[in-house]
Amino acid sequence: MSELILIAASGLAREVLAMVRSSGQYDVVGLLDDDKEMAGVSVDGAPVLGTIDDAAKYTHAFILVCIGSGRARESVVERLTALGLTEARYATAIDPSVLCPEGCRVGRGSILLRNVTLTASVTLGSHVVAMPSVTFTHDDDVADFATFAAGVSLGGGVRIGRAAYLGMNASVRERTSVGAYATVGMGAAVLSNVPDGQTWVGVPAHEIDGESFRIGGMS
Repeated sequence: MSELILIAASGLAREVLAMVRSSGQYDVVGLLDDDKEMAGVSVDGAPVLGTIDDAAKYTHAFILVCIGSGRARESVVERLTALGLTEARYATAIDPSVLCPEGCRVGRGSILLRNVTLTASVTLGSHVVAMPSVTFTHDDDVADFATFAAGVSLGGGVRIGRAAYLGMNASVRERTSVGAYATVGMGAAVLSNVPDGQTWVGVPAHEIDGESFRIGGMS
């Protein structure tokens, strides 16, 4: 069984830990986190072994970045790349309930939790996170570091940009797109293209100021 190091003592890390333990995919050696107060702490039985920069020491273990924000995952991967870690060092964690039909592709570093659905010719980039019960329909194309909260549904032929975030139970109409670093609020219904960096909420979804969105507690 391959060894695995989880980056960040987060809720997502706990979910991944539970998933890989039950499936036997990996042997989790421990976690790395920059919070000094976490040093030596055990998270669901897995020890926090040090800081993120210590990842370079564990040359025989795969790495998985368990941070909910796509921007933050991207930043950590850039940091680890500067330390000499290549893409080959990253694990891919897929719950056994997830079927990946022929013609679908999932990039390294990605995390797909329980009951995620890929139908046909779906492409997910590297370091994508999909929480439980996300649906990717035929010909969806998702860029690196995108994040999907539980229950998100994409119609066919949807394009999702780099490090975009889609909130719980959001839906995206077929043949539309969500731009890079854009945010879609929980329960939103996206019927037209969301430009890069914008924040859209509501039914039908429309743009709002991103700062107002964060203050409102929906991020």
